[in-house]
Amino acid sequence: MPTNTSVPYSCSFSFSEAKIFDMLTAEELDLIAKNSIEVKYSKGEMIFKQGTFATHVGLLTQGLAKMFIANDNNDQKLILKILPPINLLGISFLSEENSVFFYSCKAYIDSTVELIEIATLRKIILQNAAFGKRIIDIMCEHTLINYGRFFCMTNKQTYGRMADVLLCLANRIYKQSSFELELSRKELAELAGMSIESTTRILTKFKSEGLITTKGKTYDIIDNEKLVEISQKG
Repeated sequence: MPTNTSVPYSCSFSFSEAKIFDMLTAEELDLIAKNSIEVKYSKGEMIFKQGTFATHVGLLTQGLAKMFIANDNNDQKLILKILPPINLLGISFLSEENSVFFYSCKAYIDSTVELIEIATLRKIILQNAAFGKRIIDIMCEHTLINYGRFFCMTNKQTYGRMADVLLCLANRIYKQSSFELELSRKELAELAGMSIESTTRILTKFKSEGLITTKGKTYDIIDNEKLVEISQKG
């Protein structure tokens, strides 16, 4: 996984985990198929909720999912991670010691998730060491992403955080410099950890300086090097 070890990103987009199931035998794949179900979620629909029992792990096959922690009134949220296809949702709860979700997962856009019975994955981990090791690797990667995000959210200024988000969208989600953003301005502000007003002001400044262009929902990264510099300087 390519990373910048000197300056962490404040965004929380995860890389794809598509190859993890290549480690399974035909029998193990069949076992998963018999103990899973495909569910389609509309934008904003909850995939699993903080405080409920963890009975399944999700495999996001289409769409975009957001993991977050909310307070009791659900009026304050901390985004932990944004996951594109193909990624596992809720693998932190594969341990039998973690039977209750301590964060929520919501569909950011219309999404499709394969819900896999958690007991089935636990069984396969016990019998397939390579698969188990990869699960541990993924959990470590997620932890490092969260560490980097929390560091940057408390140390970077708003311009650095917005540069991070735009770079992550281009490099990790859409994998091209021009993309149609499926998130609202409010959701973009939420990712960067700032107000809508600050988000609008910074995007306007980035456009006036020739770093990006926008037309409707289409964003074009014009000066990638300058955005990286802003990200690094924070």
